[in-house]
Amino acid sequence: MKQWHLIQFKPNSHRMAVLNLKRQGFETFLPLQEITRRKASRFAADLKPLFPGYMFVGVALGTAPWRKINSTFGVTRLVSFADNYKPLPQELICNLKLRCDEEGKLLPPKTLNAGDSVEVLHGPFANFVATVEKIDAQQRVWVLMEFMGQSTKMHLAPDNVQIAP
Repeated sequence: MKQWHLIQFKPNSHRMAVLNLKRQGFETFLPLQEITRRKASRFAADLKPLFPGYMFVGVALGTAPWRKINSTFGVTRLVSFADNYKPLPQELICNLKLRCDEEGKLLPPKTLNAGDSVEVLHGPFANFVATVEKIDAQQRVWVLMEFMGQSTKMHLAPDNVQIAP
C-alpha cells in the first residue's frame, strides 16, 4: 500500500519534477485544471496545476526515500511538519483522483438536470433533499422541497447543492 505525501516543486518545473520522479520509480499525482486566457487577439487554453507549486507523490509503506525525493531535479522539498514527514489521508487522494481523468485533468462538475434529487449543503435547509424543477438563465437552481405535506418552490445557488446519494 502506498502512502501519499505532499511535495513542493520549483516554479514552472512541475513537468520536470513529474518526469524525474517517474524515472526513479515513484508514482506521482498532479491534478491539473484548464485555464482559458487571452493571448493577443485570440483565446488559448492551457493546463495549470490545481494547487500551484505542489503535487503528490506515492511512497511504498515502510520505505523512507526522503533524500532521494528532495534531491530530484524540479523538486524543492518534501513538505514536513517539525521534521516529520506525515502521510496525507488516503481518502483525500482517492476523492481527488475521482474528480480527474487519467492524465490528472480536472473533470467538470456533474451538471444538474430537471428531476434530479439534490441535497442542500448550506443554510437553514442544510441536509434537506429536494427535486430540481429547472435551472434558469442566471444559473439559479429552482427546486421543489417537501414541507409539512406541501411542495414549496425555492431557488438556490448551484454551489449550494449536490446530487443526493
